[in-house]
Amino acid sequence: MIELIPAIDIIDGKCVRLTKGDYDQKTVYRDSPAEVAKEFEDTGFRRLHVVDLDGAKSKHIVNSPVLRRITTETNLLVDFGGGIKTDDDIEKAFTSGAAMVTVGSIAVTEPELFMGWLEKYGAERIILGADVRHGKISINGWKEDSSEDLLPFLKKYVDAGVRNVLCTEISKDGTLAGPAIDLYRQIMEAYPDLHLIASGGVSSKEDIIALDAAGIPAVVFGKAIYEGKINLKELWDWQNA
Repeated sequence: MIELIPAIDIIDGKCVRLTKGDYDQKTVYRDSPAEVAKEFEDTGFRRLHVVDLDGAKSKHIVNSPVLRRITTETNLLVDFGGGIKTDDDIEKAFTSGAAMVTVGSIAVTEPELFMGWLEKYGAERIILGADVRHGKISINGWKEDSSEDLLPFLKKYVDAGVRNVLCTEISKDGTLAGPAIDLYRQIMEAYPDLHLIASGGVSSKEDIIALDAAGIPAVVFGKAIYEGKINLKELWDWQNA
């Protein structure tokens, strides 16, 4: 059964969503991310994906106090990303309560640093962020496209021990247009042992059922929750039927 991971994206300490990663297309949904996290936990969820969008843009963690509040006020297993660029950043994420971190840009720009983190913290605590636009890995809060092609990029790190990958199809993110199932299926065919977390475009319970049928191990979804497209209790009941 596919792992369900609701998402909270943070700007100025508030729960927001962007469309296609565009900071000019921002919708603020709630003032308190911690309250949203508690609602997820009360429904039955045990995992949460948190993104510091201010951090991704600023190239250093900004919203660690919000992360700390979420991790102290809930028992959720939180993976955290956005702005993790230095040893101090990754330490700040873990000391603020993150169980795992998602790292993308550094894996492109400073692969030796990423490999050092992988060795120090272990593959179970490091999620490789592989966010894709036009087939290329995007970095720095999706503001730049690198020259890295997706599958060779993944191979380099899978061969090095990475087991968890979060892949966002940027053109789908925040659009409620349906997930890039063919892309995720292609990744799983290449790396069948990977714990792949699909992200972007989820609009309904049916989209999640389709990802599950395609053999995708996990899915992150956010906007569909906040827009009322997904009923969390119905989704939880389906997963636990």
